[in-house]
Amino acid sequence: MTEADRLRYLRVVLVLAGLACLALYPLMLAWPSGWAWHAGHSDYPMMIVGIYATLGVFLMLAAPDPLANLSLIWFTAWSSAVHGGVMAVQAVTQPGQMGHLVGDVPALLIVAVALAILTPRSQSADRAGTHNRA
Repeated sequence: MTEADRLRYLRVVLVLAGLACLALYPLMLAWPSGWAWHAGHSDYPMMIVGIYATLGVFLMLAAPDPLANLSLIWFTAWSSAVHGGVMAVQAVTQPGQMGHLVGDVPALLIVAVALAILTPRSQSADRAGTHNRA
């Protein structure tokens, strides 16, 4: 895969990840056992929705020029991997949380892997991508 192709796919993944972040609240309402962690009244879900909605907007803003937003992209990749890993352990060890293993946990890990595979790692890749924008 050429660097230009990687950047093209990265742009698509950034938009899809951004839309997924914005879809968090509806997913929590539609499928709470796969997307919401606190049953009953809790302020936690709205805090998470606020953070992820903000991240979603910034990921979509980064899509046209990923090379200018590498720190945001790498933050998203690493924080998604860590968040997904922690939630996987919690889902396995806490009764009633197994639904997350087919909901938010794989979603976070897929985003982390896709971004890690597609995001340039070197200055030469950055320069090559700049010259071959699609």
